[in-house]
Amino acid sequence: MGVSGLCGVVAALMMLAAVIITCQMIFVRNVLNQSTVWQTEVVIYLMIAATLIGLPYVQKLRGHVGVDLLPTLLPQAMRRGLAIGTLVVTAAMIAIMLYYGYDMWHFAYVRGWKSETVLSAPLWIPYLAIPVGFALFLLQLLADLWLSVTAFPMDAKGLPAIGPEMSEDY
Repeated sequence: MGVSGLCGVVAALMMLAAVIITCQMIFVRNVLNQSTVWQTEVVIYLMIAATLIGLPYVQKLRGHVGVDLLPTLLPQAMRRGLAIGTLVVTAAMIAIMLYYGYDMWHFAYVRGWKSETVLSAPLWIPYLAIPVGFALFLLQLLADLWLSVTAFPMDAKGLPAIGPEMSEDY
């Protein structure tokens, strides 16, 4: 299992933890008739982090929403060019988001920002998911770009072909 696969496992575990905490919160509120203090905030942070950390895994599996009408109508050579162009633009956008995500995380860390709740969580901890998630996503995009440029076999959409037989190579 590569880094992207590990990201998928970590994201799934974060979602599982969020579900368990939500169930605990429901039990505490409805059965024990007590108030909850930290659960809602932690569940929100876990779901956001799972989304960001899961980006490279979803990219590797081609799970992101995409419109594939144009690539499937183009000849193979043009599909590869379209895929390369799309990956370059996407990587550039994610690099910009990585830069600003790191800047936000760094500000929160240096200034000691805390959430304005009873939990008063240091915000650098949940904010860390932003630069980490985007950095890992950028690496996966660059891997896809490398495979596209180096004449790796392409699928019908013009992206590097993936599947059970190829997932170990990539």
